[in-house]
Amino acid sequence: MSTSADAVLRDGRTVRLRAVPYEDPVARELVARVQQEYTVRYGGPDEAVVDPGEFLPPVGSFLVVEVDGVPAGCGAWRVHQPGVVEIKRVYVVPAFRRLGLAQLLMAVLEESAARAGHRAAVLNSGDRQPEAVALYTGTGYGPVPGYGIYADAPGAVFLGKELPAVGRGEETSWAS
Repeated sequence: MSTSADAVLRDGRTVRLRAVPYEDPVARELVARVQQEYTVRYGGPDEAVVDPGEFLPPVGSFLVVEVDGVPAGCGAWRVHQPGVVEIKRVYVVPAFRRLGLAQLLMAVLEESAARAGHRAAVLNSGDRQPEAVALYTGTGYGPVPGYGIYADAPGAVFLGKELPAVGRGEETSWAS
């Protein structure tokens, strides 16, 4: 997988997606913002255990999205079980929402997971994030059984999707 790629928004601003370690300072700041949002919506941060090493290639990926050099969002995947990845930490900074960045991020995460040989993706969200649930269902995700510490939590939403078969070693088309 390439470590960066560019796209252009309708208004001409440049979007760059960069693969970085989970512990990268920009990634840490964006993850902190995600956790703040969870605290506002749910009364506390996500308590699922995260090992930063799970997001390092080839077993995972953490992407930072920048618009004209400004951190605008993030998203990641890690192996959930053989052939299946879990999408984590999908977030767009409020000032950059409604520009299509979340859809672009999801497409790139799915493509990179498929290129790494995975056949499906799962994720969990919550009923206090209706815009996230709408994003996921609008991109083809449907209900799957619960898993992890939130498996039986009230309001937890678990979704999954088969990934398209993508040839390994092909060029990525992020900038299309």
